[in-house]
Amino acid sequence: MQKLFVQGGTRLKGRVRIGGAKNSAVALLPATILANSEVVIEGLPNISDVETLSALLEEIGGTVKRSDDSVHIDPAQMTAMPLPNGKVKKLRASYYFMGAMLGRFKRAVIGLPGGCHLGPRPIDQHIKGFEALGAEVTNEQGAIYLRAEKLTGARIYLDVVSVGATINIMLAAVKAKGRTVIENAAREPEIIDVATLLTSMGAKIKGAGTDVIRIEGVDELTGCMHTIIPDRIEAGTYTIMAAAQGEDVLIDNVIPQHLEPLLAKLREMGVEIEEGEEQLRIRPAKKLTAVDIKTLVHPGFPTDLQQPFTSLLTKAEGTAVVTDTIYTARFKHIDELRRMNAQVKVEGASAIVSGPVQLQGAKVRATDLRAGAALIIAGLMAEGITEITGLEHVDRGYEQLTEKLTNLGAKIWREEMTDQEVEQLQS
Repeated sequence: MQKLFVQGGTRLKGRVRIGGAKNSAVALLPATILANSEVVIEGLPNISDVETLSALLEEIGGTVKRSDDSVHIDPAQMTAMPLPNGKVKKLRASYYFMGAMLGRFKRAVIGLPGGCHLGPRPIDQHIKGFEALGAEVTNEQGAIYLRAEKLTGARIYLDVVSVGATINIMLAAVKAKGRTVIENAAREPEIIDVATLLTSMGAKIKGAGTDVIRIEGVDELTGCMHTIIPDRIEAGTYTIMAAAQGEDVLIDNVIPQHLEPLLAKLREMGVEIEEGEEQLRIRPAKKLTAVDIKTLVHPGFPTDLQQPFTSLLTKAEGTAVVTDTIYTARFKHIDELRRMNAQVKVEGASAIVSGPVQLQGAKVRATDLRAGAALIIAGLMAEGITEITGLEHVDRGYEQLTEKLTNLGAKIWREEMTDQEVEQLQS
């Protein structure tokens, strides 16, 4: 295991290129199960979640080969092999194997998913969709068993807007007999990306990106080539870093429209932003003004940027209220920020941030993926050195983060932890 050191106070300057979308990649890879021949996905990020999902595809008989920035998946020899535990428990998105295997094999056994601990994130809407399509779903000894003689299209209303449920039902429905209609569907760009892949494979999907998705089932899906969209959360994270500690930062391979809620709030704070077709240029504000944010389903402010944005608010003048309506327990980073002298407290589903304050380097721990990003941003702004453990969370979603920040001028490095440090961390 490694720990990360950040020497604060250095200004960021230069160019950074954003990788492929993590939240697309974790659904695109399981979706390849539905094809009958090779699928090539270009631009997948080099992150641990992609490695884990690739290994799971191999466990069920697939062939996965990586060349440069492309991944070639041959699903021809895949079988409905049970995946009750092991790698499944490393990430939450392993639940996409449920929809994909159900769609192809009419059965699946998948362990309950893992990932970051962000409070209750039930999969009841996924199960509701599978059952509506004709599957029998049971929970047996910590694994989800899905069985269906056949899948038949249905009208499915999601009680809660859910990205995972929307995608999972799409995966199960594309080969079901007849028409499936998903109402109150999530509208995130990653859903459009998955629908684009499935359409290239031969699926008939209309309405992806709106709250009503219509799917006409087909008998067969074939291989194809697909290029993943840029990661809007990685782009948003570097945008916040540039606003916090940048001098002049150019962010490449970004779709600015995907970041509109964040960019609007940064401009409200006083940050200077130039938009190009696939670029953002960020220059610092003379003074940052505190703003309130509330996370909402897309196209609202994304919950995945709440924690990084909270770190930035410690530098802003005034009091800000950060409310997370998606994951109300997503405030575990607050205690760590307090160790760094942040003036912030949690009240219910909100954090109250008072600033500006000068953060101080400290020993802190990343409790989840985006908390790790928040602590790195805090470390960049702090006086002295910040030592961050829990990097396994960060590496799940940020490609070559240390290298990218070093290229921007940050003083940031990794060191191996001693056995004693690992024991203390795990105790």
